[in-house]
Amino acid sequence: MNDSPTTGTVEPPTLSTQALAARPTWRQRGSMWLIKGNLLIVFVVICAIAAFLSPEFLTTRNLANLLQQSSLTGIIAIGMTLVILTSGIDLAVGSVAALSGMIVAVLLDGSVPIALAIIAALAVGVAVGLLMGAVSAWIRLPAFIVTLAGLTAVRGWSYTLTDGRPAGSNLPEAFTLIGGGYLGILPLTGVIFIAVTIITGLILRYTTFGEYIYAVGSNEEAARLSGVPVKWIKASVFGFSGLTAALAGILLTSRLTIGQPTAFQGAELDAIAAVVLGGTSLFGGRGGVGGTFIAVLLLSVLKNLFNLLGIGSFVQMIATGVILVLALILNRFLDSRAAAVAR
Repeated sequence: MNDSPTTGTVEPPTLSTQALAARPTWRQRGSMWLIKGNLLIVFVVICAIAAFLSPEFLTTRNLANLLQQSSLTGIIAIGMTLVILTSGIDLAVGSVAALSGMIVAVLLDGSVPIALAIIAALAVGVAVGLLMGAVSAWIRLPAFIVTLAGLTAVRGWSYTLTDGRPAGSNLPEAFTLIGGGYLGILPLTGVIFIAVTIITGLILRYTTFGEYIYAVGSNEEAARLSGVPVKWIKASVFGFSGLTAALAGILLTSRLTIGQPTAFQGAELDAIAAVVLGGTSLFGGRGGVGGTFIAVLLLSVLKNLFNLLGIGSFVQMIATGVILVLALILNRFLDSRAAAVAR
């Protein structure tokens, strides 16, 4: 007689069985894709509504104008994304953009070669960004306070260059083509915006620098204990933000064929709104430039639709603010849903 306990025994699950049990269901996968792609879905829906309400919306000329109008704010927002990913904030981007635009105009007025003038303006943007980032990181002052002071000081610098007057009365034609030219049917500024987004996305995804940015934003102390040069990373993202702001300023001067010290007032708020709407957390460590890119286009589509429908600018401000708040509430709800699905 065999006394071995064979009846009623349960064999432990095999590795394949455990993996199968841990694999998300189709419903969970669908929910996750819906949650991750919610902004893209909203963007497509808004575009469909715009095309229905205005036949001019989907014309090649209008779409090209839409890309051109969103490109400068978009370039600034891409740099802002990296700062916010480290749980920082940069309120001086509008002033840096205006300063760089004035510098390139003044240099070109002085017969400085185009390439050298552009490099100098970009270098000033990077230097200002690095300085603010270094003060925040090493002296441990809140980035909000440092960049708020930078907003005023840098704007004042742009005014002192020409005593508050516009600069660049005779800019070279080759320079003005950068901001006003087209590559096929696409405006060059739009192509540059797309290129900056792609390059920055690749940096975040495939480089150690990108990994460090997410690490610092997720848990600064843990990143420091893991050997991440936290202070250098925080200063570097401000330098990158200064670079993108300077690029936007140069492109605006090229498009307007004149440097304006009053340019980009309020650009920092537009950039922050696009970054947050794009899904990047103000607390750092979560988000990316893909969401920022779509959010910039979404905000431009809304403004473009309002203009096509003849809605006044005051009503546009109210409607855009309401839509932005609703979108942020939707993102918060979807984040909670994502956490629930993940569990």
